[in-house]
Amino acid sequence: MILAFNLSDIVTVPFGWLLAQLYHATDNYGVALIIFALAVQAILTPINAKAKKGMMGMSRLTPKIQDIQRRYANDPQKQQELTQKLYRDEGVSMTGGCLWSFIPMLILIPLYSVIRQPLTYILMETPEHVSEIIRVMKELAPDIFSKNSYYDQVSAAQAIHLYADQLRAAIPDISQATLQGMNFYFLGINLGAIPQFNIFSATWVWDWAHIGAFLIPCLSAGSQVLQMWISQKTNNSVITNDKGIQDEETAKNSQAAQTSQTMMWMMPLMSLWIGFTLSAGLSLYWFIGGVFRMITDPIMTNHYRKIYDAEDAVRLQKAMEQERIEAEKERVRAERRAANPDGITANTSKKKLQKQQRDQEQAAKAEAAREYAAKKGIAAEEAETSDCMSGIPSRPYCKGRNYDPNRYGATEE
Repeated sequence: MILAFNLSDIVTVPFGWLLAQLYHATDNYGVALIIFALAVQAILTPINAKAKKGMMGMSRLTPKIQDIQRRYANDPQKQQELTQKLYRDEGVSMTGGCLWSFIPMLILIPLYSVIRQPLTYILMETPEHVSEIIRVMKELAPDIFSKNSYYDQVSAAQAIHLYADQLRAAIPDISQATLQGMNFYFLGINLGAIPQFNIFSATWVWDWAHIGAFLIPCLSAGSQVLQMWISQKTNNSVITNDKGIQDEETAKNSQAAQTSQTMMWMMPLMSLWIGFTLSAGLSLYWFIGGVFRMITDPIMTNHYRKIYDAEDAVRLQKAMEQERIEAEKERVRAERRAANPDGITANTSKKKLQKQQRDQEQAAKAEAAREYAAKKGIAAEEAETSDCMSGIPSRPYCKGRNYDPNRYGATEE
């Protein structure tokens, strides 16, 4: 069993156990690897879904971000501030989509160790036994090993059954399952072998084993191109303008689209190069993963697009309502301009209206008093003289019309 432990074992041990159980259940490395790839992709689906949601959320903000960049082309700091505020207001993380997309890549590295080290993770041999098995077999059959020592376990696992007696003598407690070795052939293709890229070399043989191994990395790269193309198309479909209508022109000219266009070719080319430098089993794993994502990506896009379409519908409804309100305001203003072409309007200040009302009430009272006095034959009394300094009882200290600069009497010089 595995005694050593490091951080990568958090991934390699459970996934290695899963691949081992699938291999022992199917007795076919290719079938086990296909089921294993589907299981891993199913486990990673929640992570991929979060990455997809984050990328679609960022894509939806592309028109607004481009508008900010146009308005503040000469002020990068203002661009950054408004862009960050936009992401906060929309509830979108600026790095969320990238971080979630990066997690499967981190998992892929230890998964490669599971495929590369079948003696450790599938046959469950200890590091000491693995080292001894490889040492003994290199002495007995050095030609079965490649120059790259990274694949010593794959090479040993394929031929270990041929040297069972010698290995039992060197390692008395070696398990019988290990001595039986592993069968890496799937549909006549050796998944433990490294595909040969140069079909015109002297070592190339025109048989299905070589042709099939050559096709697996090509299919893996092709599936990634198609999967990334589908992902780019679905992400661009959620880019809408302020009214919630799809904006294809903005989608084509967005920075994210240009980056995706570059990645759509760079990543598959890298996958193709790795496919011809590593065992064919890893390319088969990538190919199955690419096919799985081609199927699930439109499903996730459709799910999240329904959510975003509902938000766009609300946004469109608000925009239409705002347009209706503005049109109604403009209609009312036009009617007022037609009714009053000179633009002279009555004072509608609340305080002014209240003062006018008070003045009217006081004038009415005074008029009523005069009428009453006239009927009674009483002469109207003179208004009382105010003793206040300003002559205005309610404002005794202001300099009003009745202000008397000599109210304190003459001053001696």
